[in-house]
Amino acid sequence: MSLYRNQYMAVSPGTDIPSTVNAIVEIPKGRRSKFEIDKTTGLIRLDRFLYSSSHYPGDYGFIPQTLAEDGDALDILVMVNEPTFSGCLIQARVVGIFRMKDRGANDFKVLGVPNTDPLFAEYKDLGDVPGHFLREVEHFFATYKQLEGIHIEPQGWDGAEAATKEVRGSVERYLRSLTNDLMGMRL
Repeated sequence: MSLYRNQYMAVSPGTDIPSTVNAIVEIPKGRRSKFEIDKTTGLIRLDRFLYSSSHYPGDYGFIPQTLAEDGDALDILVMVNEPTFSGCLIQARVVGIFRMKDRGANDFKVLGVPNTDPLFAEYKDLGDVPGHFLREVEHFFATYKQLEGIHIEPQGWDGAEAATKEVRGSVERYLRSLTNDLMGMRL
């Protein structure tokens, strides 16, 4: 597998991996526009508009220099009071993970909070997050692709320990893949 290279993937995965990560925002909170980092150019491109009237419940993006099981960087949703912007770097503290399958494949979403925002200073684990917010996030991911005819299978939430384990595993997968790519280039 050849990993994409661009300025966003040159950013380290975080300052205190696996508990504090760098999140690159693709889609600001409240948007229906699905933005993605173009893997070839590194530009932020409009992928599509959500077919439903749902909107992203937090800033959504990825943790750089990670490789999730779906072959992309590990997804992260950051709880914010105000949306930021596409391309914004947020230092996020990992508090949980939402597990789901998209078209039968694992597509996990790390949940984080801005590490330096005093409003989230006490959020250390999933139990610190308001239950209604967790239900909103679960509902969003369970339904946001329904009108596209894509089935999402929610598998539930897990806490910070499981989330940091997934971050660590995704960083290790990225490094193995990078090593394999470099070894392949020498042949």
